[in-house]
Amino acid sequence: MKYELLILLGIALFLIFRLRSVLGTREGFEKSPTPTVTSKKSPDFKVIEGGPDSDITDHVDAESEMVETLMSIKRVDPDFKLADFLNGARAAYEMILMGFERGEIDDVRAFLSEEVAQTFDEVVQQRHERGIRVEAEFAGIREMKLQAVAFDKSNNIADLTVLFVGEMMSVAKNKDGDVIEGDAKQVKRQKDVWTFSKDMSLNDPNWQLVATDE
Repeated sequence: MKYELLILLGIALFLIFRLRSVLGTREGFEKSPTPTVTSKKSPDFKVIEGGPDSDITDHVDAESEMVETLMSIKRVDPDFKLADFLNGARAAYEMILMGFERGEIDDVRAFLSEEVAQTFDEVVQQRHERGIRVEAEFAGIREMKLQAVAFDKSNNIADLTVLFVGEMMSVAKNKDGDVIEGDAKQVKRQKDVWTFSKDMSLNDPNWQLVATDE
């Protein structure tokens, strides 16, 4: 009887080790592989919009009225991605802000509406007439948030307003090179509210800055 038990125990141990060598071991709460399911759609299959668009809800409160407006924009331009827009707005903020501070408006004119470009030109011209030169270095963006969205369905014009809190070092010098404002070694914080606009029916990927506020 003992010999029979030993033989059975030996067979059981052999099967256990054999299974482990084939299946491996699992630890913790590792999930089993998800099987691939292939299905065929029936001729009258309809796609129904499901849950929230993560491209929107990752950046906007799901309960915000902006969600539906952004969805309307996506219906006109399915390639529109809010994440891409915000990344572009971040880069545009630094480029346009530094172009304005340094008086190099021509370098960023393509990204400005005529009204904004004219305002920038006037400020730069006033500095020039007074013999003032600004030296500035961008330190980064402390905060950035989509603040408002508007979409005119009659002409497909979208306006997205973004709050920026930027940091930079800047000094204003007179014609003799004396500092009259600012500190080249001190980082100052600057709050800006900019509105970017685009005709969503066009293939042009560029947005234009159409309004600035503080």
